Amino acid sequence: MTYILAIDQGTTSTRAIVFDAGMTAKAQSQQEFAQHFPQSGWVEHDPQDLWDTTVATCRDAIESAGISASDIAGIGITNQRETVIVWDKETGQPVYNAIVWQDRRTAEACRVLRDADHETMITARTGLLLDPYFSASKLAWILDNVEGARDRAAKGELLFGTVDCYLIWKLTAGASHATDATNAARTMLYDIHKGRWSKTICDLLDIPMNMLPEVKDCAADFGLTDSDMLGAKIPIYGVAGDQQAATIGQACFEPGMLKSTYGTGCFALLNTGDTPVQSKNRLLTTIAYQLDGKPTYALEGSIFVAGAVVQWLRDGLKIISAAAETHALAEQADPHQNVILVPAFVGLGAPYWNPDCRGAVFGLTRSTGPSEMAKAALESVGFQTRDLLEAMSADWHAKGVQPTLRVDGGMAASDWAMQFLSDIIAAPVDRPVNHETTALGVAWLAGMRAGVYPDQQGFAASWARETQFSPKMDEDLRDAKYASWKKAVQATLSV
Repeated sequence: MTYILAIDQGTTSTRAIVFDAGMTAKAQSQQEFAQHFPQSGWVEHDPQDLWDTTVATCRDAIESAGISASDIAGIGITNQRETVIVWDKETGQPVYNAIVWQDRRTAEACRVLRDADHETMITARTGLLLDPYFSASKLAWILDNVEGARDRAAKGELLFGTVDCYLIWKLTAGASHATDATNAARTMLYDIHKGRWSKTICDLLDIPMNMLPEVKDCAADFGLTDSDMLGAKIPIYGVAGDQQAATIGQACFEPGMLKSTYGTGCFALLNTGDTPVQSKNRLLTTIAYQLDGKPTYALEGSIFVAGAVVQWLRDGLKIISAAAETHALAEQADPHQNVILVPAFVGLGAPYWNPDCRGAVFGLTRSTGPSEMAKAALESVGFQTRDLLEAMSADWHAKGVQPTLRVDGGMAASDWAMQFLSDIIAAPVDRPVNHETTALGVAWLAGMRAGVYPDQQGFAASWARETQFSPKMDEDLRDAKYASWKKAVQATLSV
């Protein structure tokens, strides 16, 4: 039993990766699933799709690796965070679609709570801002809008969970209703200082606490899979939300270390050690990971649209047929045009936190074409990252952020985007040899718990850099471009 199975359940697809004893990916399988947009600003998934693609990819990865389920020492699960599922405790049947982290339907409900001066209390307990991004208001919406849901929840008939929790429950055939501290910390219901669900916040939102899962360490015993699922009873030993899993996979174990993941959105996490830092710049205070009952905290900045802006070029504007084409287009762009794209398709995240503003393009000329739009799209991710890093540096100024940024995620594969990122933040950007840092992080958690992988220090020593991008842009040009970006954002916010 020297293999580890990592489940990476993301926003647009599910992947399963089999890692060997040397933490090398031996086989993987990936399936996309449908996105549902019932109304403007609403984003949903069918929970059955999440489950079906999980089982299918796990079985396929195990078969492709040429092993049997009995060869697997443990399973690690990493997942899209904040997404909400409510299901029947007996049948496992969801009462509504999964409401995705990108969904903005509860913006007004959050505004009402903010106007009633509840945000200070919520931020003090959870480290989060009162925003529809997080799980709590989505859960309250389901209870308020699905017929009979509140009564059933009060009677103990319904369970709530983030995606990891739902998959654990399904994999164990209902034997385990549990989550880990990193996912709990994203619900806006969990007191990250006391390490427990907040009764005060649950009462405020009228959420029965009997719906909530047990919260465990990231490396813990989350139960055994039912043998009918994958062919054997396999222990689930590791769980972490996707951005925390990437932080672990990047071995950002020391205070001041920083990583940024570029998937559908972009998420930068700064390890602040055993001290939760209260942001003065509208960043989030969260749990980076929890081992042996001890939480390690982080400052987090969230960008809602990163890789999704490239998907928009492909699916919305239809100026590319594949993401890889953006690199060549950006290189062909007219250097004399200063096109700025603010991709606020679902509002703006940190440090602005405006759910109502929408995307805008500035600097268009008669000769602006696909190349300039592609360049502006890639640059928007670098600009947004700089926004986050400047806020982090201000919050963590006394301690000092390490100058090098470790990157991962799909967009990190673009040399053009990563070079611009290094240029605009004026700091080195390190891309690791192993690009699968999210899956690797949770695989290490499970493998370490199973006794297959090394301890934290040994794992950190195994991290290796593939490429370092160093800043080459003239300082005056850098400042001018960033000033244009800030003006564009302010104009977008004022509409």
